Amino acid sequence: MKYIDEFQDPELARRLLDDIHATVTRPWALMEVCGGQTHSIIRHGIDQLLPDEVELIHGPGCPVCVTPLEVIDKALEIASRPGVIFCSFGDMLRVPGTGRDLFQVRGEGGDVRVVYSPLDALRIARQNPDREVVFFGIGFETTAPPNAMTVHQARKLGIRNFSMLVSHVRVPPAIEAIMSSPSCRVQGFLAAGHVCSVMGVQEYPELAERFRVPIVVTGFEPLDILEGVRRAVRQLERGDHSVDNAYARAVRPEGNPAARAMLEDVFEVTDRAWRGIGVIPDSGWRLAPKYRDHDAEHRFSVGGIRTEEPAECRSGEVLQGLLKPHECEAFGTLCTPRNPLGATMVSSEGACAAYYLYRRLDVPTTAAREASPVV
Repeated sequence: MKYIDEFQDPELARRLLDDIHATVTRPWALMEVCGGQTHSIIRHGIDQLLPDEVELIHGPGCPVCVTPLEVIDKALEIASRPGVIFCSFGDMLRVPGTGRDLFQVRGEGGDVRVVYSPLDALRIARQNPDREVVFFGIGFETTAPPNAMTVHQARKLGIRNFSMLVSHVRVPPAIEAIMSSPSCRVQGFLAAGHVCSVMGVQEYPELAERFRVPIVVTGFEPLDILEGVRRAVRQLERGDHSVDNAYARAVRPEGNPAARAMLEDVFEVTDRAWRGIGVIPDSGWRLAPKYRDHDAEHRFSVGGIRTEEPAECRSGEVLQGLLKPHECEAFGTLCTPRNPLGATMVSSEGACAAYYLYRRLDVPTTAAREASPVV
């Protein structure tokens, strides 16, 4: 675990922690809905620096992790076909589908390529007019605008051999689904700053009011997260439930109008399945009808694939905040980054990967923390 002296500004970190300790009077459970925040929390031991009354619950904030198994299998089916160049970001290649992953497809002779931008895939399509080039477009609202722009460019330039397998999801409907669950323990949210930098905060006030939970927009550095926790705890102690932008250096209330306009042109809202959670209404995007020619699922007729998750993997409970990674019986034994059962162990933003990487094999007790103080 990192010591507080390794923070960028240890004195500010101490002041924020002192404020949280002085403010809290009863137990509160906060959920971060961002895999980057989860990794920052675990890497720096933020959850262990907080008072025992403040619990951080890891939500479904990893885009790789929530990509459903059936979409992975659709990707595997398309990538296996002759004449296809399948392009993806590198973090998707080891995500297990039913029996194999994209690395194995490449080992079997499939033309699977790692790219760093969807525009790289479009360039490959222009260079290979006799091949079908497919880009695997996943992620939250953050990665959706460049993917939308790439499809827009393909249509504008008449690049007919380019298509996209789309699995984009939206955060606000996920928050609604979490709060509507009878097993929900969440009393406040740390909203992902990069998502809000694109979409703004307009969708959050209604959720905060309806479910009576504070929603604090925050960043990813340790000090950002501590400030987000401080503001959320203060609201909870006062009995407030509003949206608070603690990441104003990057987030404007209206978001990014140009990016939002591109999304509205290329995509349309649809129900979307989340891996380990199920279908959440209006929680995703698909290509709008005028861009249907660039829809890989439609072009390759893979819409009928149905799958079943492995019984021994409990990543769905991890994604819903019902289980900490180390509490899964398979964690670190049957399931490791080298041989993952689920995407939460292999993704660079997955909660299981964070616990394994930073050796959080168990959560120390209060007595253990008192024996080894960190401040």
